[in-house]
Amino acid sequence: MLELLAAAAAYTASPDVAIGRWQTPVRHGVVEITKCGASICGSLMDSDGLRADPHLKDIKNKDASKRSRALKGLVILEGFAWKSNAWADGTIYNADDGGTYTATLTPTSANQIKLKGCIVWPLCKTQVWTRIR
Repeated sequence: MLELLAAAAAYTASPDVAIGRWQTPVRHGVVEITKCGASICGSLMDSDGLRADPHLKDIKNKDASKRSRALKGLVILEGFAWKSNAWADGTIYNADDGGTYTATLTPTSANQIKLKGCIVWPLCKTQVWTRIR
C-alpha cells in the first residue's frame, strides 16, 4: 500500500492530462474537460438524472435567473490555473445544491484525477474521477 501512495505522490503530470471525459463516483456523472484558453473547463455531459430526463434544468441554482438553463452541457468547472502539478484556484458548480465551490484538480495518474471542492478550508470534499476516454 505504501508503494502505491508513493507512486501517486511521485506522479508528474502534464497540464493536458486532465483533457478528456471523466466518470464521477456520484450518480454516474460524466464530465468533459477541455482547454479554455490557458485554463480548463468542464461540462456535465451525462448522469443518472440526465439519462432519466435529458431535459433536466438547473432548478436548485441560487440565482433564480439561471434555474431554467439545461444541465446537459452546463459548464461546472472553470477558472483554473496550472500550479505545482495541479489545476488550482478554480471553481466547481454543484447542481445538487446550487452552490459554487473553490476547486483543485490533481492528476494522480494518466487515468485518474482527484477533485477537491471546498466551501472554505478545511470544509472540503474529495472525489476521484476516472478517465473514460
